[in-house]
Amino acid sequence: MVTIHPSSLVEAGAELGEGVEIGPFCHVGPHVKLGDRVRLVSHVVVAGHTTIGEGTELYPFSAAGLPPQHRGYKNEPTELIIGKNCVIREQATLHPGTTFDEGRTVVGDNCLLMVATHIAHDCVVGNNVVMANGAVIGGHVKVGDFVTFGGMCAVHQFVRIGKYAMIGGMSGVENDVIPYGSVMGDRARLAGLNVVGLKRRGFDRDAIHLLRKAYRLMFAAEGTMAERLDDVLELFQDNQVVMDIVEFVRADSARPICQPRV
Repeated sequence: MVTIHPSSLVEAGAELGEGVEIGPFCHVGPHVKLGDRVRLVSHVVVAGHTTIGEGTELYPFSAAGLPPQHRGYKNEPTELIIGKNCVIREQATLHPGTTFDEGRTVVGDNCLLMVATHIAHDCVVGNNVVMANGAVIGGHVKVGDFVTFGGMCAVHQFVRIGKYAMIGGMSGVENDVIPYGSVMGDRARLAGLNVVGLKRRGFDRDAIHLLRKAYRLMFAAEGTMAERLDDVLELFQDNQVVMDIVEFVRADSARPICQPRV
């Protein structure tokens, strides 16, 4: 059964799944698709070509699918896709993609977006991502699974954040962050591995120890990054966790890799 508060407006054409709850003073646009058990608590706007997966909740004054903040956007029918069982708290904003990329913004399953967070146009955010209050990511950012963003941090457009990374609170992230890494600072630098996060996610002691050895070799002072990556590949080629970092560093990117402070 769908429940819609009489003060809310759901435009003709919107698709509502079973058990959808729309609280007071919400607005749902004509091209919106809400999956089963989606809940709009109150004062929520869902606009544009937006699809929201089952079980996701949006809290007061959050807005999903309004036009992206991009001067080149000309009202094209680009998409915003939000996964299942996400929690989107007060004043969070999520924008659809543009025709300057693949035309969609994607947020995975089980994400927690706290108060006043922002996901810009053309971002791809993985599963189980946590963004603390005031964290914002610019356009075209790619975020892996299980990434945690501290409060009030900001990520430059086109940056890649590898899976299981940790972004420190109030950090400005201008460069790509390796998987399993931790960065911090007003102009963020690589501060090591996200050891606390890895332990919480069930990585055992031996796995973390090997990852630390590979990290020290990869970011040692001697030689070039390419030479050090070759050494890591030779020593750890059977370790998929280490290979995740090697493949990430070697992939094409618009931004350089975030490095440790010298």
